[in-house]
Amino acid sequence: MTQSGDTPLKKTPLHALHVELGARMGEFAGYDMPIQYPEGVLAEHNWTRASCGLFDVSHMGPCFLALPEIGGGDAAHAAVSAIIESLVPSDIAGLAPGRNQLSVLLNSEGGILDDLMICRPAAEDRQGMLYVIVNAGTKEQDFALIEQAAAGKASLRRADDRGLLAVQGPKAEAVVDALFPGAAELSFMEHRRIVSEAFGRVVVSRCGYTGEDGYEILVFREHADALARKLLSDDRVKPIGLGARDSLRLEAGLCLYGHDLDAGTTPVEASLTWLVSKSRRARADFPGAERILSQIKDGAPRKRVGIRPLGRAPAREGVEIQTDAGETIGVVTSGGFGPTLNAPMSMGYVAAGHTKPGTPVKLIVRGKPMDAEIAALPFVPHTYKR
Repeated sequence: MTQSGDTPLKKTPLHALHVELGARMGEFAGYDMPIQYPEGVLAEHNWTRASCGLFDVSHMGPCFLALPEIGGGDAAHAAVSAIIESLVPSDIAGLAPGRNQLSVLLNSEGGILDDLMICRPAAEDRQGMLYVIVNAGTKEQDFALIEQAAAGKASLRRADDRGLLAVQGPKAEAVVDALFPGAAELSFMEHRRIVSEAFGRVVVSRCGYTGEDGYEILVFREHADALARKLLSDDRVKPIGLGARDSLRLEAGLCLYGHDLDAGTTPVEASLTWLVSKSRRARADFPGAERILSQIKDGAPRKRVGIRPLGRAPAREGVEIQTDAGETIGVVTSGGFGPTLNAPMSMGYVAAGHTKPGTPVKLIVRGKPMDAEIAALPFVPHTYKR
């Protein structure tokens, strides 16, 4: 398969396995990725909620930002954190060893360039390093931004030589701990570097994109296929494609960059104000601080909300949102049918004053108004291990 312009699609280390398993493949962020397997999206979604799903997320952008000397304890961590804090509004310097922080890269107007995970290593001799994961579709831009911020102070090492596997669902803890003892001791948003005789050196993070408990495992490319096959040899685990990944994350009220987040949207508008740490608000030293702090104080002109169509038909991205009186107040950015919810669901942006759960709205689907109401997020409660 090729992208537009006849550029060949990139392949993850698990590409041959996906084809062997009968996956329907398709383009995503320049990669040939599994959309679904023979059992279909509904079965894959439900299996992840009930047992354990294996996702190939090797198309993402894991990397390591490191000082020339990565040891040095808290002083080294403070130095490498200052680099990334010039781009994000979160308190990275305040991260405890082994902890992860979701954050956002910001432009000068406070708009979101990407969402990303930033992780402080647990090992004392690696405190001058951060493990960072950015999104697939924006990783070249993101890497360039980080390298520019780090120029002369630190280096960015891309982990293109790795595979990244997500293991999600209520049985994920037992599955992963059997292969990597100690994984069960991790709490949500915590990670550890583990050396395995069978799979080499891996980074195991307790996090994910489904709302379920689970892990993401960074593994060297030469061990990725063997690790995936070992996981799939467990009767509790099945492969899951991008179709179910999208329905799972939408039920969990999680954003997809390029749809629910973009360069014109601030964290406040995206209902992600919690990413703007109190210490950073006090210092006002992040990109777009004036606009973001003004919205925190006075309110944003629009906010990301959940939307529940009252019928059975879903409202997808681009659908106009109106009041009962016919006033346009926003647009849907993600939508579909929620198998766990057993109902359609959407997320979108509506004007301030229309964001309260239960507020009636109309969704204009194919020119016809459809009854709906603003809903609280997430649609399906998270089950993270705190």
